[in-house]
Amino acid sequence: MATRDRDLERLIPSQNPDININNIITNGGSNSSSESVSPVISSHHSSSKEAMSKVIRSWASKKFMSGCVILLPIAITFCITWWFISFVDGFFSPIYAHFGVNIFGLGFVTSISFIFLIGVFMSSWLGASVLGLGEWFIKKMPFVSYIYSASKQISAAISPDQSSNAFKEVAIIRHPRHGEYAFGFITSIVILRGSMGAEELCCVYVPTNHLYIGDIFLIRSKDILRPNLSVREGIEIVISGGNVNTTDIEHDGFTCCSFNRTW
Repeated sequence: MATRDRDLERLIPSQNPDININNIITNGGSNSSSESVSPVISSHHSSSKEAMSKVIRSWASKKFMSGCVILLPIAITFCITWWFISFVDGFFSPIYAHFGVNIFGLGFVTSISFIFLIGVFMSSWLGASVLGLGEWFIKKMPFVSYIYSASKQISAAISPDQSSNAFKEVAIIRHPRHGEYAFGFITSIVILRGSMGAEELCCVYVPTNHLYIGDIFLIRSKDILRPNLSVREGIEIVISGGNVNTTDIEHDGFTCCSFNRTW
């Protein structure tokens, strides 16, 4: 009998005061004992189901967010690319439509070919002469000349012709206060003449709104940090908002940034 009592104590949780072991033994597993044990078992099953449901919901939500993270840049890239193709295609597609030719993409191919031919023509002596004549007329226009000059400088900065680059070199300067740095581009070198003699200064352009708006600083060459970046890589860093990986390197006693593109 004592052995049987100990076995029943192992099977039935002792923290439930409603279960009477002697009653179970006396009645031989009657209905009253079954009614006392069943709430404990059902409560255990419900808690297990709830825990399993939480695990499944957490797993499903994580996988759903992973899918969104993967598909979002693909969807954005597709939408922008489709918009660009449709926009460029719209230049010549009305001409083809006038002749009864409605093929999507034909205007886009024509536009790309036209831009390529313009590049080939402007690289020649005759094209350069025509471009110079056109610029002379544009510079005579009061408001248009400023827009054209600013746009030309931005275009020259990313031109494959390295001799025409407006941005000479990538620079990092201390700005606006001690311990903070700004990302910019060296555009030219000026000579400042004073009572103490002449001093060579670098003209550094620091963009404040992508590449179109920025500030100009005249800084000594020794106070400029020069990372090992090309001008094109620097422009990509500015346009992307600094969305790149960085590693530290030593440069003239200072720790500078070497940017590695992630695309």
